[in-house]
Order: sequence, then structure tokens, then C-alpha cells
Amino acid sequence: MCALIYDEHNLDKPMKEVISVHDSRKEAEQALESRKKELGRKVWECNTRVVWIEGKINAGNFVKTGQYSTWRSGEKIPEGELYSDTD
Repeated sequence: MCALIYDEHNLDKPMKEVISVHDSRKEAEQALESRKKELGRKVWECNTRVVWIEGKINAGNFVKTGQYSTWRSGEKIPEGELYSDTD
């Protein structure tokens, strides 16, 4: 299932809080857009991202690296996401 997690990209805090859980990536991306508007910030300023989590999870739970991934296995990755933005 897809979820929004709060991720400050801080290696000292490996546990990430699950903000919301969704049946599809589309629903999760819509929730991310709503959160962005609610906070009045750009996506990268929200410290929130869409991830795929195997198994059952609830909002308010915490996950650690290895329990989630950016893309579900076999999911088609948009072409713009294949390569890093850095040189």
C-alpha cells in the first residue's frame, strides 16, 4: 500500500512517521498535494514523500529504512524519475 511519510532526511532519525495510508499511488499523490497546499509550502519543504509499504500499516505508526521503498516492485517508474538530478 502507498503511504505518506514524514522524512526530514536526517540519518540520526531512522524512524519515519506514517502520515496517511492510501490504496493507490494516485491517491497518495493527491494527499501530498493537499498537504502541500495546507502547509503553504513547496513539496520539498513539506518533508513528506510517497512510499510503498508491504503489509498493513496505519497512520501514526513508524517505519524504518527497509520497510518501505519509493516504488512498488514491478511498478512503472516515470521516465523523469530514472536518473538522479545531480551530476
